Amino acid sequence: MNKCVYCRKEAVYFRNYSGEQLCKKCFIKSIEKRVKHTISKYNMFSSNDKIAVALSGGKDSVSLLHLLHKIEERFPQSELVAITIDEGVLGYRTESLKIAKKNCRLLGVKHYIDSFKRIYGITLDTIVKFGKKKLELSPCSYCGILRRKALNIAAKKMHITKMVTAHNIDDEIQSILLNFIRGDHSRISRIRPVLEKAPGFIQRIKPLSNVLEKEIALYAFFKKIEFQTRACPFLETSMRQDVRSFINKLETKHPGTKFSIYRCFEKIRSYMAASDEKIDSLYCETCGEPTTQKICRACQILEDLNLFTK
Repeated sequence: MNKCVYCRKEAVYFRNYSGEQLCKKCFIKSIEKRVKHTISKYNMFSSNDKIAVALSGGKDSVSLLHLLHKIEERFPQSELVAITIDEGVLGYRTESLKIAKKNCRLLGVKHYIDSFKRIYGITLDTIVKFGKKKLELSPCSYCGILRRKALNIAAKKMHITKMVTAHNIDDEIQSILLNFIRGDHSRISRIRPVLEKAPGFIQRIKPLSNVLEKEIALYAFFKKIEFQTRACPFLETSMRQDVRSFINKLETKHPGTKFSIYRCFEKIRSYMAASDEKIDSLYCETCGEPTTQKICRACQILEDLNLFTK
């Protein structure tokens, strides 16, 4: 019987990239410690922040909500809330909304729900239907662009000071490699645990950026946290899924690959950022939201589809 390297109880998980055998209790502690260390390392929060978790109902965002709720209990001046954006994906989002609501009730966290339908006057399902012949973007690209804007709109309504997203190390590496593949060097340098402040944008924070996706799932399982297990029906249409499969195969064959890629990128990020041209912040001529162009990318999409934007 394998023993936990810390307490000598029966081990239930082998961390192959570090060689550690861990019991259930020590594994949970290790995840919580890693998240706390990331928050401290990047000075993510102030004691009086109003923090919003972008809550989808999936394992990452629900686990993050529980982790931050436990941490923020020690800081009574701060406030933790959750924001869920209903993109309008038939069946899929309905289930995740129920799970998100249930977890917020369980923790006593205020929950704000908004939707593509209310903000843009249309659902993602309809956008994809229109966009099949009119645009070259994947459904995930539509969703990502429109969801980021929707979260920013909702966060400003609630006077949020920090928007927390549940990007894990897998997500970050995928984004790094995707932007290399696409040749988009300006976006690569902006991938970081704490995004820079910009006029009109609620600052974004990523406390899970040093945690593996599979270990977040195991943390939720051990903590008996309910989350949506069904994958988005549009997931397989994205290039990100191909990159994800490639990286996972490398990690299986060569444990520690994901951390090596991320650590290397952290070392060169500052050099890349220094070589990038400074981008001026503007406000969209159509909707008034912050952007780097005359018309924000979300409004461009809807205008290309001949759809009215509020």
